[in-house]
Amino acid sequence: MPNIVLFSGSSHHDLSQRVADRLGLELGKVVTKKFSNQETSVEIGESVRGEDVYIIQSGCGEINDNLMELLIMINACKIASSSRVTAVIPCFPYARQDKKDKKGSVERWSRAPISAKLVANMLSVAGADHIITMDLHASQIQGFFDIPVDNLYAEPAVLQWIKENILEWRNCIIVSPDAGGAKRVTSIADRLNVEFALIHKERKKANEVDRMVLVGDVKDRVAILVDDMADTCGTICHAADKLVSAGATKVYAILTHGIFSGPAISRINNASFEAVVVTNTIPQEEKMKHCPKIQFIDISMILAEAIRRTHNGESVSYLFSHVPL
Repeated sequence: MPNIVLFSGSSHHDLSQRVADRLGLELGKVVTKKFSNQETSVEIGESVRGEDVYIIQSGCGEINDNLMELLIMINACKIASSSRVTAVIPCFPYARQDKKDKKGSVERWSRAPISAKLVANMLSVAGADHIITMDLHASQIQGFFDIPVDNLYAEPAVLQWIKENILEWRNCIIVSPDAGGAKRVTSIADRLNVEFALIHKERKKANEVDRMVLVGDVKDRVAILVDDMADTCGTICHAADKLVSAGATKVYAILTHGIFSGPAISRINNASFEAVVVTNTIPQEEKMKHCPKIQFIDISMILAEAIRRTHNGESVSYLFSHVPL
């Protein structure tokens, strides 16, 4: 693949290396460091003049530092006369802050920021010409940009994992832990030709669920919870308990972005899951050491194919349903 340079940020070097290997490329030379006052410094170690540049940086770990590093890398490549700069952001930072939150008083609601829009503006101003991301928390985030955005889906990888690892998948039911994920679970249920259910949740405050109501029949079936992300895991662990009490024989959770902050690992260890399956948009190696229930699906092929098609001027619109994994 001529005239292409692939750089890795600090957030997820393992995924970047997997993508580079699938494309048959070497990662570009870049040095990132911090000054004593914690300012981020980036040095691009090779020429990018006239090159099609792709920078892989996920919104995880030290999110604010990694976001700033990505912005500086984009700008450094842009002012070094690259022909195009594409930011490959497997897990988009601040994606949950996509609208004014209706919780609390009207006055508090009117002062709430839309931080995902701010991140979109920052990426554009830094010089990004194109964004590749995966399973955005809210698809309207694509509309925050005035540049092309390709929102890829982990669905083909999820379907393959279910068929290869759950023997009773034909007798399963796909469950959404909230009403917002209904589209996601109905799509997977339709492709597996199984039924779906959803759980309606009411929150007292962020990261704390007050009450759950199950809509659907899970009795004597394998229940598969599907969501785009899990942070402290209060929702999915409560949902697992609800499904078991409703008669589910086994409970699995499949998530695109496994953030797993705070008490998440201890909650998963104590919950009634057979397995909690996540993609590697976020590094999971350390968390897997402390929680044997966590497994990961490699999505580097999906990202690599998106980069290849973008570089060759091909469409990635239906990539999520055509990638051979």
